[in-house]
Amino acid sequence: MTTPASDAFAPVQHAATLCQNGQFADALSRVAPLLDAPAVDAAALHVAAVCALGLNRLADAEAWWRRAIDAMPAFDPPYDGLGALLVSQGRLPEAEALLRRQLASITPLRASHHHRFGKVLEALGRLDEAEQAFGQALLIEPRSPDVLTDLGNLLRILGRPAEAELAYRLAIAVRADHVLAHANLGAILVDMQRLPEAEAASRQTIALCPDHPEAHYNLGVALQNLDRLSEAEAAYRDAIRCRPGLPQAHNNLGCVLRAQGRHDEAAVAFTDALALAPQMAEVHYNLGTTFAHAGRLDEAERAYRRALDLRADYDDARFGLATLLLSRGRFEEGWRRYESRYEQSTFVHRRTREVLRCAQWQGEPLAGKTLLVWQEDGLGDMLQFSRYFAEFRVRRAARVVFACQPALHRLMETVDGVDAVLDHEAATAQAAQFDYWTSLLSAPMHAGTTLDTIPPPVRFVPDPARVAHWGARLAALPAGPRVGLVWKGNPKHHNDAHRSLPSLALLTPLWSVPGVNFVSLQKGQGEDEARQPPGGLPLLHLGSELDDFADTAAIVAQLDLVVCVDTSTVHLAASLGKPCWVLLPNQDVDWRWMHDREDSPWYPGTVRLFRRGRGESWIRMAERLRGAFAAHFRECVDA
Repeated sequence: MTTPASDAFAPVQHAATLCQNGQFADALSRVAPLLDAPAVDAAALHVAAVCALGLNRLADAEAWWRRAIDAMPAFDPPYDGLGALLVSQGRLPEAEALLRRQLASITPLRASHHHRFGKVLEALGRLDEAEQAFGQALLIEPRSPDVLTDLGNLLRILGRPAEAELAYRLAIAVRADHVLAHANLGAILVDMQRLPEAEAASRQTIALCPDHPEAHYNLGVALQNLDRLSEAEAAYRDAIRCRPGLPQAHNNLGCVLRAQGRHDEAAVAFTDALALAPQMAEVHYNLGTTFAHAGRLDEAERAYRRALDLRADYDDARFGLATLLLSRGRFEEGWRRYESRYEQSTFVHRRTREVLRCAQWQGEPLAGKTLLVWQEDGLGDMLQFSRYFAEFRVRRAARVVFACQPALHRLMETVDGVDAVLDHEAATAQAAQFDYWTSLLSAPMHAGTTLDTIPPPVRFVPDPARVAHWGARLAALPAGPRVGLVWKGNPKHHNDAHRSLPSLALLTPLWSVPGVNFVSLQKGQGEDEARQPPGGLPLLHLGSELDDFADTAAIVAQLDLVVCVDTSTVHLAASLGKPCWVLLPNQDVDWRWMHDREDSPWYPGTVRLFRRGRGESWIRMAERLRGAFAAHFRECVDA
């Protein structure tokens, strides 16, 4: 402790020594007689204040520090002590005023003066001024790792990640073992999605400080985003071990467990997070999603609604609730909430409203109006909801143009109610010529569709020339029923790991049914298996030759049954009136297939749903499918 050097103040120096040794009461008793002297020394007042702080006599500490500053404005230590006390009590405006007085009174100023002042300004939310204060500190001491680290933290808050990274790296260059700089470098690299570097920085932090909770947490985030889920789980558990009260670590642990299909454990992790932070809307949403995946639908709905109670504009929760309601057949509220997808930051078509230079249709009269219908989401969605073009015709729209991917063009040109088909680029350029635009997925809300009033699917009409072309290929098959197969969906789909079959080999039991011919409609992933079927099984692979859905329709029209996973082929086959058996995963089943039923109200009489049970392997499900398959073709023969 620094005090003015003078033999006259030996009692003060002695008291200061006792104070440094934690003997606060003894130290205070020695300095107390000096405090009432007419010309009390600032050093005595400062030592008394430090002793009072150690004895938790905060009012006395503040009073003595203030007297010390008034007695000797150029004496530095009382400013530091009182400033720290005011900050600890949340009295930030008073702390700012005090530190301004310190900056005006002390000569020479040190980097630490500006550094402390900057931290108070940052706490007050005056970030630009805080940055200036940190800059002043660095002018005095350019290689201060603590100032550089705090500057990095500030720049991160200001949304300047590249500069924050540089500040952290400079701090580390000055002091290679600066734990906080390494930890925060890991965090900013996570923010910047530079995940391998974030992993390395977090591991370096842990090497320096094995029980650093934020480092374990940041490591978990990096590993989670790298899809290394078991390692991420271990990192989050380490973060929780180091600091059990870290709600975000419990939340992220739950997300990792859910992604591994461990829904019961995930629910426990989310519940632990809520015990620490019951107002975290994100955790209620995650709990709702977990319950939904686990089939605990009432609990899922309550969790989603609680998330929305806490944050009414929580778009992910609104959308989660929407799909849950739709999956339960509660269409009125479900369709209305489904419109919240346009507010989701992850929604691919979020910017459609800005891009299209015409009004979005909100149910206004369409008589005599032109309407641009915009493709949204997957190809299967467009096939399913193409039934709503008839609704626009009923409302007497003058002209309806559909903007969609080229794979749909030839097929959609045959749909009653579609006057023209454009690609998205051309439609965007011509949008100003239309009165309104809409998405097919918004049409059910405007039509007031309920479970009992779902319109019938469009009956697509295959091109006769394509039917003849593909008929010649199919004619090479032996006599007998023809069954189309699709065992994998789009690998980019968020649920592909669950909805696609691991391999075609799982369907080999179907070949045990005599007299059936199999045709592969598989495109993209899975084509290699189709070219070289397991065990040399007979399979006519046509998928790689398909140009678009018009080709697929021409083939499916000549099949007796389609067996496929949840992909666009389902909607095409069912819309062509062909029996279609859909293999559904044991979690995260799409809302349109609803719950606990083997049929679909969207395709009555054509679609049969085979749901993989919880804990049921694909192999066991395939055996169940084989039994139904054999029975189906026995019935066909008997008929």
